[in-house]
Amino acid sequence: MFGKYFSKKEESFYLPGEEIKIGKSSSFMNYTCEKDPLSMCKNRVLFAVLSFLLVYAVIGIRLFEVCIAPNLHNPEHSESRHLQAYAQNPIKRADILDRNGTIIATSLPTVNLYATPKKVLNPKKAAKELVKVLPDLKYESVLHKLTSRSSFVYLKRNLTPSQQYQINYLGIPGLEFENGEKRVYPHKNLFAHLVGSTNIDNEGISGIEKAENERLTQSDIPLALTIDAGVQDTIREELAAAIKKFDAIGASAILMDVKTGEVISLVSLPDYDPNKPVNPAARSMFNMATKGVYEPGSVLKVFNAAMSLESGKVKVADKFDATQPLKLKYNVIKDYRGENRWLSVPEIMVYSSNIGSARMALKVGGKEQKQFMEKIGFFDEINFEIAEKSKTLVPKRWGEGTIATVAYGYGLAVTPMHLITAFSSVVNGGIYHEPTILKNSTKKDNGYRVISYNTSKQMRDLLRLVVTNGSGKRANVLGYEVAGKTGTANKLSANGKYVDKKVRTAFAATFPASNPKYALMVMLDEPKGSKETWGFVTSGWNTVPTTAKIITAIAPQLNVKANYDLDEKRRNRIIEASYKR
Repeated sequence: MFGKYFSKKEESFYLPGEEIKIGKSSSFMNYTCEKDPLSMCKNRVLFAVLSFLLVYAVIGIRLFEVCIAPNLHNPEHSESRHLQAYAQNPIKRADILDRNGTIIATSLPTVNLYATPKKVLNPKKAAKELVKVLPDLKYESVLHKLTSRSSFVYLKRNLTPSQQYQINYLGIPGLEFENGEKRVYPHKNLFAHLVGSTNIDNEGISGIEKAENERLTQSDIPLALTIDAGVQDTIREELAAAIKKFDAIGASAILMDVKTGEVISLVSLPDYDPNKPVNPAARSMFNMATKGVYEPGSVLKVFNAAMSLESGKVKVADKFDATQPLKLKYNVIKDYRGENRWLSVPEIMVYSSNIGSARMALKVGGKEQKQFMEKIGFFDEINFEIAEKSKTLVPKRWGEGTIATVAYGYGLAVTPMHLITAFSSVVNGGIYHEPTILKNSTKKDNGYRVISYNTSKQMRDLLRLVVTNGSGKRANVLGYEVAGKTGTANKLSANGKYVDKKVRTAFAATFPASNPKYALMVMLDEPKGSKETWGFVTSGWNTVPTTAKIITAIAPQLNVKANYDLDEKRRNRIIEASYKR
């Protein structure tokens, strides 16, 4: 039946179209081993189809194994396991960012050069060649390492790609490389005391690098801080200018969000570049803002007034005798520029009366004073996320003399961080928030009340008077309702006596006073008098104008809107009051 289609006889004759007739059955059921062109074509097509089917089957099976089979038992974590397997981060230490995502500390991949001395065939020649490529190495030191009996010696860490290529090109047996990473601080000195630095093994040795070392090494997720790089730069620039202008030996400043305890800026001068080797004993390594413990002077009158008003034993309208020095058993308390009359509580703050403050504290009593100072954190080490912290110096005996001296700023030594944190609680409505530098910290939600809202409001009014009518006049920045308190404290000499003209000045400020958002603490160490300051070294002549410059510069950066109507309304009220008289 099929012979007529596959016959090789030459005499066979096909009608038109007859040569391609293959019957009614499927063409792929008619195969033959004969070398007929049509049969060969069928065989080849079938082979190709089967080959493609086989290839796609293999691919399908493999895709099933890779994508579906692992998820059958643990579908939630399978994707993350595969991502880790194919996208592992070579950097072991996480980046540090400011509140806006600006990198302030990062790590770069690098290599370290080491040697196996036993494998180095010609140590002298190898040392000579290495010194040519790495001129900062000394020939004698390299030769000593290459001829030692050790099985492993480091020659140099953190090589550049060019140096690695040149050493490879030398082809010296026994020299090897290991992968490493180098910590880099793009802003150099700007965050020195805040962020700190790492050692040669990339482990934190100071600042946030040390305090959060475990967090930074166990996760490659960047650590976000509350610091604002732009504000930090502005404050550091103004502090540096103040040091130069007033010939001070150091300065510090802290800017804090009074509602949350977030530290927006922290500067301590002198500072250092963490990218370079430094001397640990140098003064530039000392963080004045959190490590330095000082008698703050009249800034403590803020807390004395808040404590007195909160106790209920003192009212704003009460007056205290400041007609003459207050004589106690062991000392005599005087005013710097006495009014020599009875003073009300607002006048005690405006004129910064030591006598009036001491009499207020004595009226309240030492027990309540001590409890209040402890309540606002002055007896404990500040709970803050950097390594450099100090405990306060608290008097062992809290007698009459201690009550009086603490009231106006002596006898109790605290850090600027203690002061700004407690000051924020006084002006923010009475809630104490522990300071934090971590953007996602839970501290800001764990505040506790230290004074009532009414007392806090009274304190804001008193502090505003200090700026409008008292020693803080040079900080009265138009439109920003600055409120604050000055402080000037004599420094102790080596023999334990206070030295005149050798002072530490401070100014604690908040703005805007009607609804405080930020608190700023500025301190200068040993500012000198000049013609411009008429030879005076008190806070009103140096830290106060410095604070005014800082607030003027940073308020727009912080998006604090200036309200000039407030100043105009105040002028109108003064004019109206004068006519009523």
